Amino acid sequence: MTHVVCSPAHLLPNAIPGGGDYFSLYSNPGRGDVGTIAPGWKNDLSRLGLNPSVQVWDFVSLALAVAAADLTCVRAGSADGWTRVIELDVYLHDPAPWTAQQAQLQEMLRFLTGDFWTLNLLPGGEAPPQSTAPVTLDTDCVSLLSGGVDSLVGAIDLSAAGRRPVFVSQIAKGDADKQLRFARELNAADRHFQWNHRIRLTHASERSTRGRSIVFFAFAALASSVVPLPGSGRIEVFVPENGFISLNVPLTPGRFGSFSTKTTHPVLLARLQAVWDAVGIPAQLVTPYSFSTKGELLENCADQALLQSLVGDSTSCGRYGYYNYMHCGRCVPCMVRRGSFIRAGFADSTPAYRFDNLGTTGRRTGANDIGAAAVAFLRANAIGVNRLFGGALSFADNGTRPLYEGVVQRGIEELGVLLQHHGVV
Repeated sequence: MTHVVCSPAHLLPNAIPGGGDYFSLYSNPGRGDVGTIAPGWKNDLSRLGLNPSVQVWDFVSLALAVAAADLTCVRAGSADGWTRVIELDVYLHDPAPWTAQQAQLQEMLRFLTGDFWTLNLLPGGEAPPQSTAPVTLDTDCVSLLSGGVDSLVGAIDLSAAGRRPVFVSQIAKGDADKQLRFARELNAADRHFQWNHRIRLTHASERSTRGRSIVFFAFAALASSVVPLPGSGRIEVFVPENGFISLNVPLTPGRFGSFSTKTTHPVLLARLQAVWDAVGIPAQLVTPYSFSTKGELLENCADQALLQSLVGDSTSCGRYGYYNYMHCGRCVPCMVRRGSFIRAGFADSTPAYRFDNLGTTGRRTGANDIGAAAVAFLRANAIGVNRLFGGALSFADNGTRPLYEGVVQRGIEELGVLLQHHGVV
């Protein structure tokens, strides 16, 4: 078991016990034996005019602590080389409502990262920022804007429908400028937040980052604090991700469980929504593309001219940083991207792919998912997606199961057409 403690600087022990990792939340105590999380950010938020509720702020603190633990606990040191046992102490301003949700939170994190979590939710955490000039923007919802294809389509569709979302971005290296450009092109530069967890470790980090999406949802909840509360009492938070990628069905048996990411999986979102409802965060997660493939998102986008002028600058690659901020072309997200352009019937405007020809690229370095995609396509054609991915879809009820099967079938077909174009199958 790895023990991680995230607390205000004044509650840190003078001497750090061995066998644990300690982080200072929202400040930098200047100690080499302590990591830091978002130092100085609380003051930045006050200057922006944000006055989040205690419940929202404590969720932000909890999410940042989870991200820090996810980064600091290296999987290679676990018994099976993957599954970790993590005990996380988090100091919250008002832990009582969260303590009542402790089991649900632990189960949610277990699903998201594949690890065993024990959460200790303690009093004494930082109070939320309090601005002397609180801001309420002329907006009616929140939408995630990552810099990827799906969030770009979501932003365009919401704007075309007359909505005025607050766009919120989690800054990732290589994506910050395109996030700004997309918001600017949608005339939303004045209602766009870009935030970064700024987690600094005291040692090398874990690279799998299965828990990264929890921070994005925390940023969305935080951004909702500048949206006027509608008559329904709930502020919509749009999660624009295509259904095929959200489900991220395991293309081979070896990818089952947490070996496939679940950053926007329906089970995760349902559990997160239940926790938000229980603690009193008035935000409603909305997934408009749950039953659409990426190709269908492109094809049905409400403003084709704007989409085609911007989509080439979007990011999809799971190895983008590894290949010097260039799409590799052969990981699953890249192949789904490439297949979606074919499905939508317009040219792929991505500047370049590191491995352009899928029929000739080898397995010399890095992730190469071509074989897994080919096997999944051939097996789906042979036995059907229900038999092939039935276990991965067992969460769905009788009403939604056929819809999920449909989006998986069509997503696999988009991959198959791409592979056929390259002579792989």
